[in-house]
Amino acid sequence: MTRKNGAAGRVVFVGAGPGDPGMLTARATAALASADTVLVDPDVPPAIAEAVRADRPELEFTPATGEPAEVAKAAVAAARSGGTVVRLVAGDPFTSDSVVKEVLAVGRTAVGFDVVPGVAFATAVPAFAGVALGGTSLSADLRGGEADVAALAAAARSLDAPLVLRGNAEDLPDAAARLVEGGLTGATPVVVTTGGSGTGQKSVVARLAAVAEKTAGLDAVSGPVVATVGSAVDKRAKLSWWESRPLFGWRVLVPRTKDQAGGMSDRLRAYGAVPVEVPTIAVEPPRSPAQMDRAIKGLVTGRYGWIVFTSVNAVRAVREKFVELGLDARAFAGVKVACVGESTADAVRAFGIVPELVPTGQQSSEGLLTDFPEYDDVLDPIDRVLLPRADIATETLAAGLKERGWEIDDVTAYRTVRAAPPPAPVREAIKGGGFDAVCFTSSSTVRNLVGIAGKPHARTVVAVIGPQTAATAQEFGLRVDVQPETAAVGPLVDALAEHARSLREAEGGEPR
Repeated sequence: MTRKNGAAGRVVFVGAGPGDPGMLTARATAALASADTVLVDPDVPPAIAEAVRADRPELEFTPATGEPAEVAKAAVAAARSGGTVVRLVAGDPFTSDSVVKEVLAVGRTAVGFDVVPGVAFATAVPAFAGVALGGTSLSADLRGGEADVAALAAAARSLDAPLVLRGNAEDLPDAAARLVEGGLTGATPVVVTTGGSGTGQKSVVARLAAVAEKTAGLDAVSGPVVATVGSAVDKRAKLSWWESRPLFGWRVLVPRTKDQAGGMSDRLRAYGAVPVEVPTIAVEPPRSPAQMDRAIKGLVTGRYGWIVFTSVNAVRAVREKFVELGLDARAFAGVKVACVGESTADAVRAFGIVPELVPTGQQSSEGLLTDFPEYDDVLDPIDRVLLPRADIATETLAAGLKERGWEIDDVTAYRTVRAAPPPAPVREAIKGGGFDAVCFTSSSTVRNLVGIAGKPHARTVVAVIGPQTAATAQEFGLRVDVQPETAAVGPLVDALAEHARSLREAEGGEPR
C-alpha cells in the first residue's frame, strides 16, 4: 500500500454488533466504506463481511489471530503505510478485554486510533430473545475462564438483576453449577440463545439446575451462545418478537437473477425467513442492437403515442439504451407511459417519469388490457405503441392491443437465458423438501427452476406473483398455495407471511 498524500494512517476499532448486518451503526458502515484493510475477529459472522463486500467487492478481510500485542502490531504496520485499518470486532470493542489491550498497544505508538462502539451482545441478544433486562443487569464472558461466576451470582442475587453470560455451549454446565453454588436457586429460569439476532437464531428455555445437570435439552446446541439468567426470562412468552415472526426459520427459495433478488430477500428476512437466492435466468442484451436503436429513435422523433413496460428489466433496458445514446427522460415528452404493475411503475418513476396508466385491478397483461383505451382517430393523433419486452414474452398483450385498434412495434429489449444449475446440495434440498417455501415471480422462473434443479417437493409452499405464473406452475404439476391480490414482490412476500401465520394458528405450533 502506498502512502496517501504523505498522511499517516489510522486504526479504527469498529464494533460489528451481534451478527445481523442491519445492526451495524451508521458510523461503522462509514468506517468500513473507507477502509483500506480490515482485520476481522474469527467470531464476526460471515454475513457482515458479505454485506460489506456487496458494496466493496475488492475489500479483503484478514483474520486477526494471535495475542493482542501481535494483532495491534499488524494493525499499526498497515496503518503506517498511510491507509485506514479497520479492526472489526464482534459486539462492542470495549466489552472485550483482549481488544482493550490492543487499543492500549496501538495507543503507545504514533499511529492514531478511533473507536466506533457497536451493539453489545449482552444487550442485543437478550432483546432478540424476548428478554427485557431493565435498568440494571450484569454480564460476563465465560471464555478464557477469567469470570468469577460465583461472585456474579452473589451480585445478581443482591441486586435482583438479570445476568448475561457469553461463552461457548460447553462452558454452560459448569457455569450454571457455580451460579447455584454462588447463591442462585436451581429453579432460576435461563434462556440459552445461539445465532443471536440472525434468522438462524434459536433459544432454549430451562432452569439453572437442569443446565448444570445437562438435562436442559441443550445437546444439539454448540458453538457461541448467550445465556440470560434471572426472573426476567419468565416474561419472554409475552415479549418475544423475533422468533415469533410468521416466517421465522423458514428457508425460502428465491429464484431470481442476482441483481433482482435483494429486495425480496430483505423483505423475507424482515419476516424472519432465511432466503436462499438461486438465479434461474440471466438477462442479456439483444443479439443485435439495431431494433432497439430504431425504437429509441422513434421515441425521440414522435413515432409513438404510447410505450408499454411489462417488467423492471424492460425499463432497465430502455434506460441503459438512453444512457448509451446520451438521452434522458425528456425524450418521453408527448409519449404516454403504461406499466403492467406497481413494481414496474416504481422503476419508471425512478427514471423521472410518472406513468399515465397502471392497472387498477389485476396487475398483469390482462389487467392492463382491461384499462387500456381503444384507439380513437380523433383523440389519438398517433396510433402506434412501443412494446419493449423480453424475447420470450407471450403474445397476450400485443394481440389485445391490436384488437383495440393500435399498431404495435413489439421490440426485443433484452433476452432471458437459463442460468447454470445451482450446487448439488441446493438441488437436493429443492427436490427433497429442504425448503419451506418458494417464491416465483414469473413464468420463466418456474420453467427454468424446474429445468435446472427439478420440481420443488410437495411439502414446499408455492407462492406465485400473479395468474400467469400460477398457470405455469400448475402446468408443471405444482400446487399453488399463495397468490397476492397485487402482482408485486412486496405483496407476494406479505401474502406468504400471512399464509404462514394462518398455518401457525391452525396447527397451534410451528408453521411447517
